[in-house]
Amino acid sequence: MLQTIDHANGIRELRMALPPVNAMNPALIRALRQAIETAPADGVQGLVLSGAPGMFSAGLDVPSLLELKRAELDAVWTDFFGIFGALARSPIPVVAAITGHSPAGGAVMAVFCDYRVMANGAFRIGLNEVQVGLVPPDCVQVGLRRLVGRYRAERLLVAGAMITAQQAHEIGMVDELVDVEQVVPRALEWLQTLLAVPRRAMLETRAISRADIIAAYANPAGLKLDRFTDDWFAPETQQALRAMVARVKNKAS
Repeated sequence: MLQTIDHANGIRELRMALPPVNAMNPALIRALRQAIETAPADGVQGLVLSGAPGMFSAGLDVPSLLELKRAELDAVWTDFFGIFGALARSPIPVVAAITGHSPAGGAVMAVFCDYRVMANGAFRIGLNEVQVGLVPPDCVQVGLRRLVGRYRAERLLVAGAMITAQQAHEIGMVDELVDVEQVVPRALEWLQTLLAVPRRAMLETRAISRADIIAAYANPAGLKLDRFTDDWFAPETQQALRAMVARVKNKAS
């Protein structure tokens, strides 16, 4: 489900391995949050988040989450948004090795990392939550705004757009495009180069530069996740989510 691979120079790779599409169920969500939060105490110097060739993460495992009651879902959102908070506040650098398609939650994880290396080709990335009736909260939108600017972020978010890897690179949503088999090696290489810089100066400069997203997650109670739960159970959203699940099942059959 989540593989931990330790590389040279204190780099740890967290590889999502939940076939077929790395959809984030409650167990994977919690495992990711805990792994990101505990890595610094283990002496890890930097993290790489990766997925399977062709698929970074398909986002939330909607079919499993549709079966949950409100209290159960509240606990999932605490962990889910806890991933973004852990990435935003991480005292060590994190690189997203975007090994393929990356909609919704996968894209959000990537935007809160320090750097993004994406597979070149017919892969798409985007925060497409509005397509299923969900409102990306400000604590999510701030991550995209800092990468592509306020107006472009607005256009992408309001439309729930899924854009190509090339388009994402052109607007600064991802930093590099490489062949799919080179995504993880290049992410490791970039991180190793960063870790060779004098550490105290690098980390303190990094913290100043990331003050906006650190502040966004400084107060977990201020995230108002109950609003996200309200959105989830809204009739329009439930209809859109169940229609999406039905389309996926029909396509698979």
